[in-house]
Amino acid sequence: MEKRVLGRTGLWVSTLGIGAGQYGAFGKTTESDCICIAHAGFDGGVNLIDTADFYSFGESETIVGKVIADRRDRIILATKCGMPMSDDPNERGASRRWLRASVERSLRRLGTDYIDLYQCHQPDPATPIEETVEAMTELVREGKIRYFGLSNSPAALVTEAVLRGQLRGAGKIQSEQSAYSIFNRRPEAELLPACEALGVGFLAYSPLDGGWLGGRLRVGVNAEATARQRLNPTRFDLTSPANGEKLQCVEALGALAAEAGLALPHMGIAFVLSHRAVTSALVGGSSLEQMQAHLAGQDVRLADDVLDRIDAIVTPGVNMPEAPNPSPALKDASLRRRSTKTVGPDGGRGEFFRTLVADEKTT
Repeated sequence: MEKRVLGRTGLWVSTLGIGAGQYGAFGKTTESDCICIAHAGFDGGVNLIDTADFYSFGESETIVGKVIADRRDRIILATKCGMPMSDDPNERGASRRWLRASVERSLRRLGTDYIDLYQCHQPDPATPIEETVEAMTELVREGKIRYFGLSNSPAALVTEAVLRGQLRGAGKIQSEQSAYSIFNRRPEAELLPACEALGVGFLAYSPLDGGWLGGRLRVGVNAEATARQRLNPTRFDLTSPANGEKLQCVEALGALAAEAGLALPHMGIAFVLSHRAVTSALVGGSSLEQMQAHLAGQDVRLADDVLDRIDAIVTPGVNMPEAPNPSPALKDASLRRRSTKTVGPDGGRGEFFRTLVADEKTT
């Protein structure tokens, strides 16, 4: 599986990562099922798994700890903190006090003495971002985490976090994790360009838009609701006019995928990975069959003409359903798409620039 560098860490992560949000009570999955599903992903080349203290209120982290126990030194372990863990207002957010308390709890549940990537699950308007960055830096120096990042943040906060850290001599955030898919393209307007400019890696969760691009939601098809659909039924109410329009786009995208000889989920994930700022796409999977299906499409990359036709169906830079109002900068496809020349773990940056210079000399 292709590997890409996370931010400016020198850490290579697989283009597919495992999202453990449905592990445990949230997804009604058993521990044994999760271990089987995750190990299939690892055996297929995945080296990144992402969880959070909030997922199933700690149960997901406990399961992930058992999932990686026999291969801890080969897995990039990411988790998050910041969501409310109780009614106590001090057991949430990104204050120094809560970060130090929550990391200890996560380490115990995960059964490890360090976390590779520790992320703030959501912005905390009550805590200055410099306090968060400095607290994370302290955890790095103490060896409890290796790197840190943000999640669900606007471009302005990502930028401020990097600049505040520089001004105060603290460490640098190395990642931002946000939803991104064909139907959720708002990050293209500001967030993804900011991450690229600042050298911040981007982990895209929900690349299939919570199941809209999973191939199950089609006109005239009555599919059993997934765990995510049960938690947020309004988002998947096919009787609403907005979702009806979205369903028509699913049909158009499905036809495009079939014409290109692809499964719709494979096209959806390949679209996310085509953006030049994206490091990895986090895929879920509450069954072994789903994980195997994700792995089957790991090498799919989309040609420019397919990407152009996707742009014609869903406007760049906006969410669906939403009135099209793209930024003028998004008219330049090169600001979104990854070059066909990718950096591999064998050649590294030096090999990339060596071949680039060689190509220029022959043209």
